[in-house]
This record gives sequence, C-alpha cells and structure tokens, in this order.
Amino acid sequence: MPGIDPGSTRFIALGPIRRGLLHDRRSKHRAGIAYALSMASKAMLDKNCPHDDKAVRTALRRWGFNTRERDSAPAEVEEILRWVSRHSRPVSALSDATVTRKLMNAATTRLDGMRVAASTNRWHRVILSNALTHAVELGLLDTNPIPSLKWKVSTPTHHVDRKSVVNPEQARRLLGAVEAQKPSGPLLMPFFATLYFAGLYFAGLYFAGLRPEEAVNLKEGDLTLPDTDDAWGELYLTQAAPDAGKEWTGTGEQRDLRGLKHRPQGHGRPVPCPPELVAILRNHLKEHGAGPDGLIFRGRFGGMLSTSTIKQIWAKARVEALSTEDAASPIARRPYDLRHACLSTWLNAGVSPKQVAEWAGNSVEVLHRTYEKCLVGHDQIAMRRIDSALYGEFSRSPEAGTTGSP
Repeated sequence: MPGIDPGSTRFIALGPIRRGLLHDRRSKHRAGIAYALSMASKAMLDKNCPHDDKAVRTALRRWGFNTRERDSAPAEVEEILRWVSRHSRPVSALSDATVTRKLMNAATTRLDGMRVAASTNRWHRVILSNALTHAVELGLLDTNPIPSLKWKVSTPTHHVDRKSVVNPEQARRLLGAVEAQKPSGPLLMPFFATLYFAGLYFAGLYFAGLRPEEAVNLKEGDLTLPDTDDAWGELYLTQAAPDAGKEWTGTGEQRDLRGLKHRPQGHGRPVPCPPELVAILRNHLKEHGAGPDGLIFRGRFGGMLSTSTIKQIWAKARVEALSTEDAASPIARRPYDLRHACLSTWLNAGVSPKQVAEWAGNSVEVLHRTYEKCLVGHDQIAMRRIDSALYGEFSRSPEAGTTGSP
C-alpha cells in the first residue's frame, strides 16, 4: 500500500492509522480501544522507558491514541510521546510469536502487576486482534498472529453477587440519606430512586431499574404520570448519556448522547413507574421543575449530573444509612447495584423473566445468567408445587410421613 512501509511503521502508529475505522465508533468504544493499545505498547518498546509507567499509559491513552487530542498534548506529554515513538518497534516484529505473547501479556496486566478481569482480558484480545487484522490489510503483516496464539482466559463471571443487593428497607434508608445531604441531596434522591423504582436519579435506579446513563438523560417528556400518587405511571426511554470523557466525545461535553443499549438507533423502551416513584417524581417536579432542555435530574448549577457528584453523594449515603458492618461489605457499593436490586426484586416477585428483560433492556438469557444467584425462595416454591402434584390438596405430615391418601 502506498505510503505504508512494512519495515518501519511502528506499533504506536496503529492508533492514528486506524482513524478511518474509528470515526463512526461510539466515544466510549474509542476510549476503550485507546486504553487497550496504551497497555499493550509497553511490550513494543525496544528499551526500558525512563518515564513512569503510569505517565506513559496516560500519555498514550489520552493523546497518543486519540487523534482528536494529539496536537493539544502538554509539553511533558509530548516528550513522552516522542520517546515512545523513537523506541517503538515496527509492527512487523509481531510476526514473532514471542513478541505477540508479550503484547498480550502487557495488554492484560495492570500497573500493580495483577491480571485484569476475565471480561477485560477477552475484550483486549478482541481489540488487539482487530488492530492487527487492519495491519494485515495495510500490508504491515502477512497474517494476524493473535487467533493462533494459545491464550487461556478464565471464564468471566456475569452473575450478580447476592451480597451486593439491598433489600427494600435498606434501599429506602439509602434514599433518605441521599436526600438529607445539602444542597445536592434533594436534587439527586429521585435520580437514585429511578435506578431502583424507575423514577428520579437514585430513586429511578432502584424503583425503575434504569442504567445510570439512562437516568441522567431522563426528560419530563419521557414521563407519563397519573394525577394521583396511588397509581402506576410509565417512563419511555429513548436515549442514554454515558460518561465518556471530554477528550473522547468530540463535543467538549463530558457525556455522549447515544441510543439505548441493545436497541437499534431510534428505538425506545417503556419502563413501569410504581406509585412510590410516581409520588417522588411528581414532588420533585413540583419543587424543582425540569431544566430548560427538559432534564429532570440536574447538578447544582443546572447542568447534567456528573459521575463524580453521583459517586460522592452515594458514598456518603452508604456511611449514613448502613451499619458499620454493611458499609464495609459489598452491599450497594455502586449506584448501579440499585438497578440489580430492582431487577432482582421484580424476578423474586414472580414477574416473568421475559417481561423483566423487556423492561430492563436485556435479553432473557443475560437476565438468567446475571441474576440467577439473586433469586431466593424459588427452591421452596418448586418443592411446594411438587407436593401439590404428588398429593393434590393434601400435604406431607412431618409426624407420619404422608397423610391423606386418596
């Protein structure tokens, strides 16, 4: 290919070369690719780097593999990038299986020397394989060496730990602790409630099982609320706003608007809004109103909620609402755990998995795999049904074995 020299094109150039393949990717996806390549790059240096490992990874992730920000790198970052560029091996070195193995090792090892999670391990292998497939297309390699590399990865665990799931009483205490924090608490409590009930941010995470990036973008026009607080309403989601970082969105905003996860672009998702959440949302809108753009949840200064604010409020609420023992445990460690609590509650209440999956924006398969550890009491229900089938309207007698033979 004209302009591409297989013998001298260095590994660090793979990110910028792939720009044409990345321009239509979502911002968080682009950031993930840069993260994997920045970790892998250490294996492609021809000598020990004089700069700190963390500083090198940051320089590559935020500027070296980010074509939009490359020209705005600070002077100290430019120095690191120049050194890495001079000492980066050519892509053709990956024809050697030993070098490829070192590449995979680097891409899956954290700064503390520990291996990344199994799911991240698999994802980074996919990213590197895609990058090297593109290198083959450019004539930099004869074949992609990664598919033939023997690389064992433990099976990732997708299930939710039951210990992290709050019960309704704990959830309400947490929401109360959020609301008590001034001045932001009253604005954020509904947000967390939507993760659990489906309504306001924290309330929405718990009562409605929304993903955090769905709740932050909830607008007044997405709500159908009854006139009374004792009836069910509905939320209709159309967009999410994941936190990708200003350097990746291309708009200068921290969050990137996109379609819903696992939905074709433009397709929405209805979510039930229980009476408790209806009351929370109605009260929130009465006291605070919606923003000029219709946003229900906003920061103190009117902008979209920041991830840092959400984390700070939640961390303090856990300390205030939970016992010392529970606060030190995994229970509700992240706001996302409110969504887990909501979906677990729906499933344990006997709602069909198909319906829960539709409301949650998951497949039934993912729902079963993720929440199987959170379903409690189903063995007792199954045994009662077997008893009913075996003995009809009669029951087993613990004193006499079985009674009531027909």
